[in-house]
Amino acid sequence: MYQEVSQLLMYGDLDREGILYQLGELFGRYEKGVYDRMELVRDINTQVKHILKVATDYGFDDNLWHNYLTFFLMMSENPFSLTCEKVGANEGTVNELVENDFRIFRALFDYDFDPIERDLGIQCFSRLSHYQAVHKKELMYNKNVSEKVRSLSRKLEQTSDEKEFFDVITGFYKDYGVGMFGLNKAFRIEEKPQGGILFRPINNMDTVMLSDLVGYEIQKKKLVENTEAFVKGKRANNVLLFGDSGTGKSTSIKAIVNQYYDDGLRMIEIYKHQFQYLSTVIADIKNRNYKFIIYMDDLSFEEFEIEYKYLKAVIEGGVETRPDNILIYATSNRRHLIKENWNDRNDQDNNNDKHHSDTVEEKLSLVNRFGVTISYEKPNQKEYFNIVVNLAKRAGITMSEEELTREANKWELSHGGISGRTAQQFVDYLQSTQ
Repeated sequence: MYQEVSQLLMYGDLDREGILYQLGELFGRYEKGVYDRMELVRDINTQVKHILKVATDYGFDDNLWHNYLTFFLMMSENPFSLTCEKVGANEGTVNELVENDFRIFRALFDYDFDPIERDLGIQCFSRLSHYQAVHKKELMYNKNVSEKVRSLSRKLEQTSDEKEFFDVITGFYKDYGVGMFGLNKAFRIEEKPQGGILFRPINNMDTVMLSDLVGYEIQKKKLVENTEAFVKGKRANNVLLFGDSGTGKSTSIKAIVNQYYDDGLRMIEIYKHQFQYLSTVIADIKNRNYKFIIYMDDLSFEEFEIEYKYLKAVIEGGVETRPDNILIYATSNRRHLIKENWNDRNDQDNNNDKHHSDTVEEKLSLVNRFGVTISYEKPNQKEYFNIVVNLAKRAGITMSEEELTREANKWELSHGGISGRTAQQFVDYLQSTQ
């Protein structure tokens, strides 16, 4: 294995702490005969445990060694894989170099672990190759990534040579992309202690679809039309969803990401205190072959907060034009986002601000930078009962409509009033009592 790993070229820039690099080094010691048996077994077991951890995080099964190698290839961002993500595999000398790397990976797929297991008296690799995972709930692992890894792994197992291997891998890069953006729907950003940011995948994002949101057909239609134009490469607008709490604003955006994930749509959630990193986020994603929604939930600013200035500069008006593959979708309970006070509404001269009208315009200008604004109003009682009845049917609750509406009315009186969220909480309660 040491010889194989050391000959990788395009895929050879390995993390020295990574599993593949470490196993290559360990097998090099074994092949050269320069090792202490107990120490080598201990170090091999450490790397096997690392494979098991990855397998647990992503729900691998069957052949964990093949799953791991497949995952490695899917996550390897290099000039070749990134080009394939954008335009597919074109003719060129680089293909011959990459085919040689894939010949090595095919050899690693078929690697015979029997000799080292016999010599060291271990069975860990045999266990990895015939693994039966403990059944886990979907919330415990990244199901979306797991399905893709296992499917691609089976396809690679069936290839007969490096050319077939090449076609399968490059086809995956073109269809789904490479690295974490290719495998995941949504991300948060995390500030690094030494400065800068990291993207963290959001595992198991709610799988809600737009059809799950009862009512709000006009609002959903506007959101779909704007998003479809965006993913098709047409001109589209930043969107502000505003209105009463619990009406489905955030649910709508999550559903949009689920609906258009296969069309290359991804979401990055960013919080108000992180707006200083907006320019960095945009710089990191602007050249990727995906459409990104930068998502800001429950967006609002108090009078003393100035983070909105970062947002204004990024949305429109900065030196650099916003890339075509990025939009901002935000939700808010406030129509104008920035808290106004009575002085803002006073038409008389304000002693504290000689340019009072400019101050008001500054506060209102942020919302004007969202080309599409969609209002989500609290449902009336009839609409509320309709939401309850539909959610109850989907949940398999057999109460009559009359009884449902009567109990739903009692529920909302003591649980925050009429809203889609209240209706869902009521139905959840009914399910818990059955």
